[in-house]
Amino acid sequence: MFIRHEVLEALKQGHPVVALESTIISHGMPYPQNVKTALMLEHIILKTGVVPATIGIIDGEIIVGMNPDQIEEFGKRKDIRKVSRRDLPVVVAQKEWGATTVAATMIIAEKAGIEVFVTGGIGGVHRNAGATFDISADLEEFAMTNVTVISSGAKAILDLALTLEYLETKGVTVLSYQSDEFASFYSRGSGLRIEDRIESADEAAAIIKNKRDLNLRGGILISNPVPQSEEMPKAEIDRAISQALVEAEEKGIKGKEVTPFLLKEIANITKGKSLETNIQLIKNNALLGAEVAIALATLNAKGK
Repeated sequence: MFIRHEVLEALKQGHPVVALESTIISHGMPYPQNVKTALMLEHIILKTGVVPATIGIIDGEIIVGMNPDQIEEFGKRKDIRKVSRRDLPVVVAQKEWGATTVAATMIIAEKAGIEVFVTGGIGGVHRNAGATFDISADLEEFAMTNVTVISSGAKAILDLALTLEYLETKGVTVLSYQSDEFASFYSRGSGLRIEDRIESADEAAAIIKNKRDLNLRGGILISNPVPQSEEMPKAEIDRAISQALVEAEEKGIKGKEVTPFLLKEIANITKGKSLETNIQLIKNNALLGAEVAIALATLNAKGK
């Protein structure tokens, strides 16, 4: 595993670092928006004084802190494999390029010593999972891996109620930032109440530190709703999702190809509005992630 010098130095000195995934570059958005968004997120985080670390796999080497040229190449290449826990040993052994999902990014971030990770939306329980058993490995990773993830809930194409039930069963701490409801990705509310609401990054940092001090394994999910000015009306996005799901079924799209297909279809149906909302919500998540990383670093420094 290669950790870029700036990231390694920050970790050694106890300075705040935020991890970013690479699936959003290779499978989440079209070129060139994917590269522009990835670099923009790094810039947003850097402006707060936090070190960003975009994670990906290049020729079998795990990179923690990809440089701009590597991010550009990730955005252009068409043959990059989507990598979760099961895929990591294969991609590394066969010296392939791999884009890390939430699960794989969590694994690598923990190994590197990075607590805070920012993404758009996590994977979860797919609709009709009772028949298909289609449940993202992201959820299982939350039960095992000590990383805090800031996201706008789970992707709206999923069954959000069952996703929360799964997380509860696995003992995953779920926090809702300045909202009483689980975020619904493109929209602020889902109608699903979250018991533990937090109002500040300091509150989040205290909970993270206490979970680690108690040696309770597993991740923490911070649900951060899209800004009100940027959200899409829930009825509008629900119609687009329903239409995209029908398209996926008619075309026989299965497994890990479902999510990127649906996101692309929804963007087409909404004439790009969903893509713009996606960009805005992850920008918002990057800002909160940086604040949480700073608060946690400050708290850890006081405890020494």
